Amino acid sequence: MSALQAVHFTGIGGAIMHNLAISLHKKGFSVTGSDVTLEEPVREELLKHGLLPAAQGWFPEKIHPGITAVIVGPETENQNPELTAARKTGVAIYSYPEFIYRQAIDKQRIVVAGSRGRAGLTAMVLFALHYFKRPFDYVINRPLKWLPETVRLTDAPLIIIEGDESPGPVDQTAGFLHYQHHIGLICSINWDHTSPFKSEEDYVKQFDAFGDRTPKGGLLFYCENNTLATVVGAKQRPDVLSIPYKIHPHTSDQGKHYIIAGKNKIPVQVYGTQNFESMSGAMELLRRIGVPAEKFYEAIQHFTL
Repeated sequence: MSALQAVHFTGIGGAIMHNLAISLHKKGFSVTGSDVTLEEPVREELLKHGLLPAAQGWFPEKIHPGITAVIVGPETENQNPELTAARKTGVAIYSYPEFIYRQAIDKQRIVVAGSRGRAGLTAMVLFALHYFKRPFDYVINRPLKWLPETVRLTDAPLIIIEGDESPGPVDQTAGFLHYQHHIGLICSINWDHTSPFKSEEDYVKQFDAFGDRTPKGGLLFYCENNTLATVVGAKQRPDVLSIPYKIHPHTSDQGKHYIIAGKNKIPVQVYGTQNFESMSGAMELLRRIGVPAEKFYEAIQHFTL
C-alpha cells in the first residue's frame, strides 16, 4: 500500500475528486472530505461507501497530524481554511493530478491533451482496451456508459488520462503537466476568452511545456489538421518521436457512416470531423501499445459516446 494512507479531500464533491476518494477507499486508505456543495448522484455514491461528510462546509479541525495528505479540488480557493490549517500543521497538499501521479508512478502513463476532442479520443482508446479486456487504469472528466466511474486505480500496468490544462489552485501549474507522461497526445489547441490563461500565447505555452515534458524515448502524437497542435507537436525535441496524424478517410452512404481502410468500409456509430480525427489519433496511439489497426477497426464499430 502507498505510504499516503490517510487523506482528506478539500472539494470532495467534484466529478473526479469523489471518484478518486472512492477509489482510494477501495484500496484501503482512510478517507475524509469536505465541500460546500454536494449534489446527487455524488451524495448517494459517497454515502454508499461511507464517505459522505456529516455536514457541508469547510472544517479546518479535520486537518490534523494524522492526515498524511490533503488533496485539493480544482475549484478550491488558495485561502480555503482547510488549506490554511494544512500549512500550519505541515500536512502535504496536492492537487488531484499531483496525487494521481504519485499513485501511478510505476505505471506507463498516457495523457491525452487538447482544447477540443480530447474526451472523445480518450474514450475511444479506453473503449478499445475495454473491448479486448486489457487491464488499464484511467482518469476521465465525465463518466461513460460502460465506465460509470471517472477514476480507476488498481494494479494495472497502464493508465490513460484525459489531461486538463486548467491550473491548480495552489501552484497555478497546468494540470496535465503533473502527470509526467511517457506518451502524450495533443489533439487540438484552441484558445478562447473563457480560458483561465489570459492570452493565446500563454495558453499555447502550456501545451509546449507538455510536449517538452515528454521524456527521452517517449512518444508525442499530434493532429496535423490543427495549426497550433502542429506547431507544438512538430517541434524538434531530443530523443522524442513526434508522430502526426490526420482525419481518418471516411464516407457516408444513405445515412450510414464508414471509415475507409484500404478497400474496406468499416461502419461506425459516431461521425463528424472531430470524431473522424479522434479515430485516427486513437488508432495510432493504440498501435504503439499493442492494439493493431485491424483490432481497432473491430472495436470501433461498437463504439458510442
